[in-house]
Amino acid sequence: MGTAEVGPPVCDDPRVDYPNDQAPGAPVRSGIPEHGRIPKYYAVKAQIDRLVGELGEGGLIPTERDLSERYGVARETVRQALRELVLEGKLRRQGRGTVVAGPKLAQPLSLASYTEGVRRQGRTPGRSLVTLDRFPCPDALAAETGLERGEPVWHLERVLLADDERVGLESTYVSVARLPHLDTEFEPDSSFYGYLHERGIGFGDADERIETVLATPREALLVGTPPALPMLLIHRVSRDTEGRPLERVRSLYRGDRFSFTTHLRG
Repeated sequence: MGTAEVGPPVCDDPRVDYPNDQAPGAPVRSGIPEHGRIPKYYAVKAQIDRLVGELGEGGLIPTERDLSERYGVARETVRQALRELVLEGKLRRQGRGTVVAGPKLAQPLSLASYTEGVRRQGRTPGRSLVTLDRFPCPDALAAETGLERGEPVWHLERVLLADDERVGLESTYVSVARLPHLDTEFEPDSSFYGYLHERGIGFGDADERIETVLATPREALLVGTPPALPMLLIHRVSRDTEGRPLERVRSLYRGDRFSFTTHLRG
């Protein structure tokens, strides 16, 4: 008895073109495995991706039913292709439809503020206050930042906005002794780094770590995303120009709306 060949389903429908071989920045062979067989949904995804380029930002994508008939595939195949394009940030849900998303926000990995990074791309930054409270510094935060265990610290949590679109969630921890009037002087929708600068506090250096995570149900609700959407999480511990502890920040960014850039020198 012969053995059946195991592999992804082959898309042999003549109405579905395979992806182009290579474009600048595209994966090698545009994701086609060496054996040349690709799943049907991937071929459909490539076709919809071309449609995205033709429609432009804000363009309305045809319904799953229309795409299914156009490409001669099952609606579940179309659904999987659309789901991946949404996760990649090329499409976004709007009401009961799907539209072409704008380009991702490219945030520099530097000591520049979120405000500066968003403005450089012609977008309007904003923030919405979730909470501002104070509590004794716990052991873990003290060990990480160099603050004294039990000393009062502020916790500032805000939703990050770009052109009124929710794109992230930021939690900042800072000593009350450094900023005793944060709760009365600081405007929650403004730049925290700008507030520090106005008070003569400058950044010296920082340690930063990036990882991918899934948002908790609470975080997903605040940012307005499905819990299954991949998120980019940045942990930062900053010090001032004299090397003293300044802030501990936990920034959660939507993986479909953000990328990060840095300049390396040999």
